[in-house]
Amino acid sequence: MNYSEAIQFLYSLRLFGAKFGLENTRRLAALAGKPQERLRFIHVAGTNGKGSTCAMLESIYRVSGLRLGLFTSPHLVSFRERIQVNRRLISENDVVRLVAEIQPLLKPFPADHHPTFFEVVTIMALKYFAEQGCDLVIWETGLGGRLDATNIVTPLASVITNIAFDHEQWLGDTLEKIAFEKAGIIKPGVPALTATDAPEALAVIEKVAREQNAPLTAVAADMNPPQISQIPAALPRTAVTLPLPGEHQQINAALALATVEVLQPQIPVAEEIIREGLATVNWPGRLQLITRPSGQKILLDGAHNVAGAEALRAALRAGAPSTASARPPHDPQRAEAVRGAPVFIFGALADKKWSAICRILAPLAAKVFTVPVASERTAAADELAAACHAANPPLQAVAAANLSEALNACKNEPFIVVTGSLYLVGEALELLGLSPASAGERGLNEWSAPQKTAISPRQVDS
Repeated sequence: MNYSEAIQFLYSLRLFGAKFGLENTRRLAALAGKPQERLRFIHVAGTNGKGSTCAMLESIYRVSGLRLGLFTSPHLVSFRERIQVNRRLISENDVVRLVAEIQPLLKPFPADHHPTFFEVVTIMALKYFAEQGCDLVIWETGLGGRLDATNIVTPLASVITNIAFDHEQWLGDTLEKIAFEKAGIIKPGVPALTATDAPEALAVIEKVAREQNAPLTAVAADMNPPQISQIPAALPRTAVTLPLPGEHQQINAALALATVEVLQPQIPVAEEIIREGLATVNWPGRLQLITRPSGQKILLDGAHNVAGAEALRAALRAGAPSTASARPPHDPQRAEAVRGAPVFIFGALADKKWSAICRILAPLAAKVFTVPVASERTAAADELAAACHAANPPLQAVAAANLSEALNACKNEPFIVVTGSLYLVGEALELLGLSPASAGERGLNEWSAPQKTAISPRQVDS
């Protein structure tokens, strides 16, 4: 087997769709020798900010001298991004080896209960991290939490970034229902932390924490700078250099700091190490600013839901990047022509609330090119253009055939924002030569239900 064949095998697992439930993952982990029992974890769930918070925690603990595993999803370009040790992507050879080792373990499973792509990759990651002797694994959920395949571990801490609307077809149509699924990562007696600010969601998390006898730390996101409640003030709260722009990243950083503080008895980290870890954190595709040789600035942000779009809008209005920012319109119902406003390239998945995202972002744009996302779930570019025009009638909204065509049309624009989907951001990183081509590995991010009928959130996992 070579790497291409291993990737094709992983593609074949998409046949089994996506489902909630831990039975398959636990059984597969047992067949693999229960690698999770040889590892320590920080488990991170939430609607937005999971990846950024994971990256901050990974950077802090890696700078402290620990050997760090990092498991995240989706990948932007290469499947190998999902499994990293000390921020080195798993090698192609190790992917091939792990696929070969796990294939025989799948034979006992009947076709109607075959492990899914995400379940298999979860066990591959656990095996790899155990083999690599990781001191700590930063472990991001796939979808939800309670019945997500990652939830077979017992972590040192359970972290919930925030609760907002996304994946409602799987997780529920209220913040309370979504919070219940995310709070499912809270384990008996294990410290829990959250930056959730929606009162109804926070109440659910507090209830689950009480039931699990898990001490809960809350980060108050409505303060500036964000404040950490219920813990000593031993760690830096202000004047921390953070290379990731946006006020929402300050909240993510506060949550990461709170987690480090709670775990000081098990994993002590000095303040100067924490500062260095935060100052050197890297997380592509989230307000990532690129300056091309021509001086053109391109901001890549994977805002794919309403909360993410609002965070992008706030960052642009605050001046990210400082050379070209948008001011809020005087009349919220009317778009304002903003001098120096960016040209947007926007693409979204059809199952996202793209009309609402258009209403948030279109008033900030000088012009918008809408594009299809390289996904079978893409929204049509002409429908996105119509939604942007409806949100901002003076706006010129052009439906392009693809991202390459849109980038070429914008080659003389001083400031471009590429947003609406992490899939689109990944494609942009490839086209801009900022990431090696992946031979189509972005398609591994695709997942769907085994059947077209609605599935209860008690039945789905990645």
